[in-house]
Amino acid sequence: MKTGWLAWECIVFAIFIFASSCAPLWRRRRDAAAGGSAKRAYIFAGGGVSTLAMILSVARGTLGVRSFLGFPSELVYHGSAMWETLYGIMLAFPIVCWLFIPVYYRLHTNSVYEYLQMRFGSNWVRQMAAATFLVRQTLNLAVTVYTPTVALHAVLALPHWASAAALTVVAIVFNLLGGLAAAIRADVIQTLTMVIVSGAFIVQATVKAGGPGQVLNDNIEGGRLEFFKFTGDPTVRVDTASALIGQLFMSVSIYGCQQTFVQRYCSMSSEARVRRTLLSNVPAVAILFSLSWVVGMTLYAVYKYCDPLLAGRISAPDEVLPFYVQDQFSFFPGMLGLFLGSLFNGALSFLVSNINSLATVTWEDFVSAAPPFKGISDKKQLTIIKIIAILYAILIMCLSLCVGMVGGVVEGSLLVTSATSGALLGVFLLAAMFPVANGKGAICGMIASHVITTWMAAGRLMYVNDKVEMLPLSVEKCPNETISVYHNALPVEVNHTLSLITPLLQTINSTQHTPVDTQSTGTIISDALMKMYSVSYMWYAVIGTLTCVIIGTVIGMITGTEEDAFDEKLLHPFIAKIARKLPGRERKFTNDVNEKAKIEKDISDKTEDTIIEDGKPDVLPVFTTSNSKIFENYERSSSPIRTRL
Repeated sequence: MKTGWLAWECIVFAIFIFASSCAPLWRRRRDAAAGGSAKRAYIFAGGGVSTLAMILSVARGTLGVRSFLGFPSELVYHGSAMWETLYGIMLAFPIVCWLFIPVYYRLHTNSVYEYLQMRFGSNWVRQMAAATFLVRQTLNLAVTVYTPTVALHAVLALPHWASAAALTVVAIVFNLLGGLAAAIRADVIQTLTMVIVSGAFIVQATVKAGGPGQVLNDNIEGGRLEFFKFTGDPTVRVDTASALIGQLFMSVSIYGCQQTFVQRYCSMSSEARVRRTLLSNVPAVAILFSLSWVVGMTLYAVYKYCDPLLAGRISAPDEVLPFYVQDQFSFFPGMLGLFLGSLFNGALSFLVSNINSLATVTWEDFVSAAPPFKGISDKKQLTIIKIIAILYAILIMCLSLCVGMVGGVVEGSLLVTSATSGALLGVFLLAAMFPVANGKGAICGMIASHVITTWMAAGRLMYVNDKVEMLPLSVEKCPNETISVYHNALPVEVNHTLSLITPLLQTINSTQHTPVDTQSTGTIISDALMKMYSVSYMWYAVIGTLTCVIIGTVIGMITGTEEDAFDEKLLHPFIAKIARKLPGRERKFTNDVNEKAKIEKDISDKTEDTIIEDGKPDVLPVFTTSNSKIFENYERSSSPIRTRL
């Protein structure tokens, strides 16, 4: 690589990062003014974000930076099976519109997990759900941070730790200066840049391969395009059934139960606007999602007879797109810098908006309950939230150095998301759709779901050789001049850390092959466990959700008492209508009019100021809401009865 050419690419990279980072911060003072307070502006974007910007931001958050780098390499080396996860993603948006938005949009919660406390009257349920989100999102962000380090290592031979550290420092500065509105504007810039860059890749590669028809024929002949494959085998990494059903459960959990997205919904001015935004995301996500796969198709057509991985020119499948940019765009100075900058900025905007959500949930659901922090001003709360965000950024950077263990950015992201989605979706379904569910059932269901999915994921990582077999590759037409611009493959610097634990993992793996009597009970159990461990991670969300719902419902039916009564308006409106018509024991709600309620109200009037507008006394549970006043907001917007706690 020529020094002057490399210097120019680095200049373009630096300019793009600086411009795309500073532009979203330009209106930060106006964001604070629109939000009414610095804290609300930081968390909810001040309500000053357009619908189009919100659509692009939600779409951007749906795909993540992994789509830009991971999906093209997935198609080149494993085919189009993962492309079919688009079915589940598209179906999830209307389901979330119908299922969750009517339930808790009007609550105006700082943390969506406060809804669970209101529904079940249990702080344990709220904190367990919040902890699930924190773990899932922290691990997913580690994959996000790892993604641009792959490209920078492939092109510039920059160590992974150095790239991750630089990304973290910029994210911390951006987080201190901006809030959710700035992160959303950064998402818009990043989305538009990805579309432009991906379009340039497709056009150039299509021309190089001989036209759209040739690209399509090459992919069909090479076995890269195979759709609607129903194998009926749950151990297959991904087929049409697991792509549709498994991804549907994961996506509903993400869009309907995850603070990152609900935080965006609550920043909008009306419930109708939320619905329009979500439904508009169906075509937006379909286009953006498919764009990366089309890039993969063109890459395969270009390197069909000269694969860079098989030729030893790259060290990992995820490096194929950076290789292509350096190999084929030398005639366009600045394209490589723009590509690297887009990757870096994509990870940056995704990291900033998500650590915002992580810090908010940590504060609202955990830290704010501590005695030293009760009653502090909004300004001090915002300072603490930003400090928490900095700690998360550092933790995520450290975790990103271990992502290489799980087989790439797509594999790592899907494994983490699927393993943690079941319990989260299950407990929200119990809250909104199952009147019989109570706090005890919700806790037991979540614990059981976590135990099963964690057990399956750990067993898969330790005992199952799940290395995905690559589709046929070729180097039969590899002229030296085609790849002369690229440096030789380098070892991954970050794996110094992983090399220390490799002997331990090898020892653990070696223990599974100990010969035993094939007729013994131990062998039968071992075979059953191996079958369980071999189930594809695409099914983890389904298994976890069903486990949580079934166990939560059964325990709720067994242990339910009148003390579990809750406000009927916390159910989905449709479920609330039919709940009283179902056979079996009558379900008690806190807005039932009975003598016991009147007595309890008379007693509570001594300590509570209750405003009755229609003459019907209600007894509403008292919840700790971390000073967010969400229950007051909910009652004010949806009920003629307002209670000031």
